[in-house]
Amino acid sequence: MFETENKIIAMVHLDALPGTPKYGGNVRRIIDRALAETEIYSAVGIGNIMIENMHDVPYLNRDAGHEISSIMTLVLYEIVTRFPVKAGIQILAGANKAALAAAHSAGASFIRAEGFVFSHVADEGMMNSDAGELLRYRKNIGADNIKILTDIKKKHSSHSITSDVSILETARAAEFFLSDGVIVTGVATGSEPSIEEIKMLRGKISIPIIAGSGITSKNAAGFLPFIDAAIIGSEFKTDGKWYNSVDRERVRTFMELVK
Repeated sequence: MFETENKIIAMVHLDALPGTPKYGGNVRRIIDRALAETEIYSAVGIGNIMIENMHDVPYLNRDAGHEISSIMTLVLYEIVTRFPVKAGIQILAGANKAALAAAHSAGASFIRAEGFVFSHVADEGMMNSDAGELLRYRKNIGADNIKILTDIKKKHSSHSITSDVSILETARAAEFFLSDGVIVTGVATGSEPSIEEIKMLRGKISIPIIAGSGITSKNAAGFLPFIDAAIIGSEFKTDGKWYNSVDRERVRTFMELVK
């Protein structure tokens, strides 16, 4: 996935989905907006797209519901069939099995999984490791081609329970549990990760290291030499806010810098 020209994974944050408090009542508009934003990304040569139900606040812990996973599968399928990109999905919060099923059904390439190794306390409550269950599920449904990219010591979470476990030990545990890549984030959406932590992992694990938040046109030059990929959301949005629409000019400017 992460050849030099494909180091960027661009985020499509779907509008609030059916059954969630902020749902606006129009599924067609949700799909059309997702496709329009993917078109912007694809037009400037971004090769990896990931969809996420970021507007579905407050999130459920591990169980998003079929009303969420079904429409996300549909959107993902439309992206895969219409655009020359590798597509992925994250279903909040921690609905990793649902995301894996959606990716498999839609012909996508990867998922982002939180709560893969160790435990942490997230906004949604306690989240325990699901690596064993998730990888067995991947085998059972014949989805071995779907890569599982896994957060370690992720944003919006307390890690006091595992404070005696370093990020390097956490990454090595994820690798041992067959993660296809580890994601390092800042403390919240839009916050940059620690470059020291990323450098700590470099050369110590054999799977990709991905920056999961906070990479901007101002700091990209400092991060890109040390990571295999970056997940970009906020930087591509109007005014740099994740909840706004994708800004074509911001995307173009950032990608020119990367290239």
